[in-house]
Amino acid sequence: MDLNTVVEVCDGRDRVPWRAGDAWLGGGTYLFSEPQPHLRRLRDLSRMGWEPLRRLPDGSLEIAATCTIARLSRYGKELDAVAAPLVEQCCRAFLASFKIWNMATVGGNLCNALPAGPMISLTAALDGRCTLLAQDGSVRSVPVAEFVTGPGTKVLAEGELLRAVTLSPRALGSRTAFRQASLYGLGRSGALVIGAVDPVDASFAVTITAATVRPFRLRFPDLPGPEALRTAIGAAVEDRDWYDDIHGLPVWRRHMAFRLAEEIRAELAGNGGRFTSGGAR
Repeated sequence: MDLNTVVEVCDGRDRVPWRAGDAWLGGGTYLFSEPQPHLRRLRDLSRMGWEPLRRLPDGSLEIAATCTIARLSRYGKELDAVAAPLVEQCCRAFLASFKIWNMATVGGNLCNALPAGPMISLTAALDGRCTLLAQDGSVRSVPVAEFVTGPGTKVLAEGELLRAVTLSPRALGSRTAFRQASLYGLGRSGALVIGAVDPVDASFAVTITAATVRPFRLRFPDLPGPEALRTAIGAAVEDRDWYDDIHGLPVWRRHMAFRLAEEIRAELAGNGGRFTSGGAR
């Protein structure tokens, strides 16, 4: 897509005042996919020099906003952590070609805030935290589950930048289970549910995305029974929270979310769990 309203591209490192019509440019796979008539200047992040992935002294994993999906996928295959398989499962949940994989960024997927964004699913399920940089130089940290507030909306202030997402060593040590459902074999996710058992206190968390307008992460002190899980999801996700678009009606998304959550609960309880006809582990 030729963004013919853009008159300037500047280095993201330049300390120039933010103005109306500015946008951060990461991989560009969204910005250049459709007209953006409101844009006048792109602030390119490609020269920021951020290390794509690094382990911090406390064992946490920091994922730079500019880390590509392809780079994250390769890293996940080598990651020495119990939750490592979840990285590849979420990378494979993209409805994207290898060309997109090599350009699309983790930060872009979060900032697009689409319900089916699998990097939102991954980082929310592992209790990730977003590091946000404001134009005045201040820094704040927000849980991924609270970063996305609705379809296409997030907590970013004007000119604020997503710098990185951090996953704690405790979260990386979680046992996880993954389920995805789509109306089509290679279609966009209509429901994506992830369960995680904490390695320290055996608490359980279930994260629902794609089926809902924003991520829902429910925590339990231990693995709940089927009815307790169903009741908790029904109380947390209101009727208006089930997403509605061409990739699935709310009633179907709700049904699949409940079904996949129970499969995950059963799997993590050691009772097996099954593949769904429209999903994959």
